[in-house]
Amino acid sequence: MTGTISKIIHFRDEEEFLDEMGEAMERFSYLASKYGHNPIEGILLWDYVGVREEEGVKVFRVGEFPYFEGTLKVDLETLRVMERYFDEMESKWDELTVEEINYFVEMLNEALGEERVYYDAYSLGLDRNTAYVILNLASLHYLDSILEGRDREIFEEAVELLMGYV
Repeated sequence: MTGTISKIIHFRDEEEFLDEMGEAMERFSYLASKYGHNPIEGILLWDYVGVREEEGVKVFRVGEFPYFEGTLKVDLETLRVMERYFDEMESKWDELTVEEINYFVEMLNEALGEERVYYDAYSLGLDRNTAYVILNLASLHYLDSILEGRDREIFEEAVELLMGYV
């Protein structure tokens, strides 16, 4: 992707990070809806997993499986196997590491007989209190060069939130 960079971001308070990134992404999304450019192309937290199903891949956090399992378009047996593994991971939440999530995902895929669950945080070198962020510098520069008035203020607020971590 031309004009993009990726960066591993470290933070102290996960909830605060998610709130602030949510606010920044909301502002950038608003600007993207008007101007067609979004500087944040993606954020991957240390505990994000993807599950391939009939409609594509759904991404969620390990502890959120109970909220997503009803939306997954997979057969009942696959869902039961996944539920067993995700319950086990969630029961170890306080001491869960990226290495353990990676291991559970490998074991889960083996139990399913196919690669259906994806976990990239381990190979990216993430750990607790880290995120992988993909920024589009070309979009950031473009917005910076054209915005005025209230949209400029919204842009500057979003950049300030982002720069607190970058």
